[in-house]
Amino acid sequence: MLESRPPAPHSTRCRGIPLDARKRNSVTRLSGKMALITGGGTGIGRAIALAFAQEGASVTVAGRRLEKLREVISEVQKQGGAGLAMECDVSRAKDVERAVKGTVERFGRLNVLVNNAGTLHVSTVEGISEEEWDRVMAVNTKGPFLTSRAVLPEFRKCGGGAIVNIGSVLGLVAMKDRAAYCASKGGVTMLTKAMAIDHGHENIRVNCICPSIVETELVKGLFDASEQGEARRKARLSLIPLGRFGQPMDVAEMAVFLASDESSWLTGAAIPLDGGLTAY
Repeated sequence: MLESRPPAPHSTRCRGIPLDARKRNSVTRLSGKMALITGGGTGIGRAIALAFAQEGASVTVAGRRLEKLREVISEVQKQGGAGLAMECDVSRAKDVERAVKGTVERFGRLNVLVNNAGTLHVSTVEGISEEEWDRVMAVNTKGPFLTSRAVLPEFRKCGGGAIVNIGSVLGLVAMKDRAAYCASKGGVTMLTKAMAIDHGHENIRVNCICPSIVETELVKGLFDASEQGEARRKARLSLIPLGRFGQPMDVAEMAVFLASDESSWLTGAAIPLDGGLTAY
């Protein structure tokens, strides 16, 4: 007969309800979680915010377009969730610190961070200006550094927390005309692993989702309605074994798992969410 063991000690005040208890009581997967989501006004960030709210989390969506953020929070509230919109440029430390402070003031604590804000530039190293290179690095790599650093004191107050970085498959492998983007997302991959090692003893988990192409506003310009645009689209699709591009909800569902106690023994992972692209 298998020995019955009591569940490990778990603080419901800051870290939600233990998985076994949630199953018994049919409580949603992110009950008790307070999450800050950057780039939360559109696309993947919006999908993550709505999925988190549906699973019981309170959410702050942060970004540069306050109107879009407020639209997301309106949707969160319509489905019975609690949310806060905060204007924030993730490349500015003061903005990030204000977003963290506002979240804690509104919800009393913070124990989940989703670093989703990002930007794309299509070029080789010869085709990008120094200013544009710096912009890509500031948003894609410096942003996760600033936000992660800012949340650590709040996570410690809660006895731990989860950081979910939205990286890219191009942080694992490269492709033509994406020099700055590959470099920036490669930085996110390694930041994930380094922070996981540095903060694992504090029960702070750090993982990275690495999507291939996801149909959002960020990538709409890659494929126009022309014959050439359609040819480019078909060529990209031909590289994906599952035969379709990702959808924002594909990423959101993975983010829910990584933010929840279901992934309590997972940290330092860079997970390809790519329809099989990197299986070649």
